[in-house]
Amino acid sequence: MSGRTPQHIVVLMGGPSAEREVSLSTARGCAEAMRGEGYDVTELDAGADVVARLQQIAPDVVFNALHGRWGEDGCVQGILEWMRLPYTHSGVLASATAMDKARSKDVYRAAGLPVVQSRIVLRADAAADHVLPTPYVIKPNNEGSSVGIYIVKEGDAPVALPDTMPETVMVETYAPGRELTCTVLGAPGHERALPVTEIHMDGWYDYEAKYAPGGSRHTVPANLPADITAACRSFALRAHAALGCRSISRTDFRWDDARGIDGLILLETNTQPGMTPTSLSPEQAAQDGITFGMLCRELVEDASCDR
Repeated sequence: MSGRTPQHIVVLMGGPSAEREVSLSTARGCAEAMRGEGYDVTELDAGADVVARLQQIAPDVVFNALHGRWGEDGCVQGILEWMRLPYTHSGVLASATAMDKARSKDVYRAAGLPVVQSRIVLRADAAADHVLPTPYVIKPNNEGSSVGIYIVKEGDAPVALPDTMPETVMVETYAPGRELTCTVLGAPGHERALPVTEIHMDGWYDYEAKYAPGGSRHTVPANLPADITAACRSFALRAHAALGCRSISRTDFRWDDARGIDGLILLETNTQPGMTPTSLSPEQAAQDGITFGMLCRELVEDASCDR
C-alpha cells in the first residue's frame, strides 16, 4: 500500500453456521495480518443486520472470513453481488456448487477426477438400513469442517442418526489411506498449486483434530512419491477450474498407498479454507515463501464483483 491511502476492508466473520468459532479465529488472524499490511480494517460479525451494517460502513472490499452454510454456499456472495461490494474468494455459483457435496462430485466426475460412489438418501433410510456396502461414511451434504461425520465399519449396525442431522444426508464409500490436501492460489490465469500437506492424527480427521492445538500434525511438503505429489497438485488445479473457484481453494484427498495412483481419491474442495493458527493453507503458502500478510493481500487485491 506504499504511496497511497490504505483501502478500507471489512472482515466478515462469525455468522450463524456450525463453523462460527472457526470463522471468528480465521477472521481475527486475517484482520491482524491485513492491518500489518497497511489496510484499514473493520471486523463485522455477520448477523441479521449485515446488509444495513455494510451500507453504513461502505468498505472498499469485503474479506469473506465466514465458514459453513450461508458464508461459503453462495448466500452471502449473492448479497455482496447485489450490493456491488467487491469481495474475496469464490463467487455465487462456485461457492454453492462446492458446498453441495453431491453436485460437486458430479462436477468432478464430468472432469474425469477420481471420486468414490455416493448417494443422497433420507436420514431415516440411512438409520434404518445399510444403503451402501460397508465401510461407508454418512455426512451432511452441505456442511464443512467434518461437522456431523459418521463412519460405519464392516460389521457395524446402521447408525441411529440424531435429529440434528439434516433430513437428507450423503452416504459415500469409505476411502481408506493417508490424508492429503493441496491449496490452489492465484487470480484467474495465474493459479498455482501450493505444496501438498499430509495430515497425521489418531483416528478420524474430525472437527477437534482440525482446530484444536495438537489435534493433528502436518507434514508439508508431504513425503510422497513424485507422481502422487504431481497428481494431487494437478487434480487440485482441475477441481478449482471445474468448479469455477476464484483466488483460493483447498482440495482434500485420501491416498491408499498400496494401490499407487489408483488409490488417490478426491474428497472435496473448500472454497473458504480456514486461516486459523492450525490451518493448512497458510502453512502451504509459507512453504512457497508467502507470509500470512502476503497471502491476505493477494486475496484482497483479487477482490471483485461478478466472480
